[in-house]
Amino acid sequence: MDIIVVGCGRVGSKLANLFADNGFNVTVIDKDAKAFSALGSGFNGRFVEGIGYDEQVLAEAGVDHSDVVAAVTSSDNANLMVVEVARKLFGVRHVVARLFNPERESAYSQLGIDFACGTSLVADEIFAKVLSGHGSHIGTFGEFEVLRFSLNLTLDRKKTIKVSELERDHDIRIIAFERKDASASSIPTKDSILYNGDTVMACVRNDLIDSFKRYMR
Repeated sequence: MDIIVVGCGRVGSKLANLFADNGFNVTVIDKDAKAFSALGSGFNGRFVEGIGYDEQVLAEAGVDHSDVVAAVTSSDNANLMVVEVARKLFGVRHVVARLFNPERESAYSQLGIDFACGTSLVADEIFAKVLSGHGSHIGTFGEFEVLRFSLNLTLDRKKTIKVSELERDHDIRIIAFERKDASASSIPTKDSILYNGDTVMACVRNDLIDSFKRYMR
């Protein structure tokens, strides 16, 4: 797997080494060449000096054949620009942005942008997301995964669905949800109604995720 990490601060350097140590092909981008010293002498990947959302810099880093782009600079705006350029201009399958401002979480979910919010364990969280193979991963508990995603009902041509229907038909548990306009959030009952575009947190058995992905925008 080919991975680009944009930002080589504390989080970026740790994340790049996590990937490299696990056998991935890693390229690190940072606007300050001095930042690459944080990678350590044992780092066996590549590094490119430049602005992470610059198309030429991304092309030099090999974005055309990259499987993942993780933007972990200290700027929310820069991280957003990186992942938008990577996915919209270059068609990168999995992009992840580090997010500092938790008030933007709902907006990122609605836009379909995968993110990791916080500062302490961001590198570990992004690493787990990439290994899981999908952007909705929050955590793993034995044979179960906790997922956060924007609900997609378009394939079923529905605007709403009952929590009990979704749980019954797919053998999952809906833990919490937030309205797509962030007007309300709740721990659901069986009779709760979910709308297309709502942000949903659910517990899903590992072997059922592929069949359930149609509902994960």
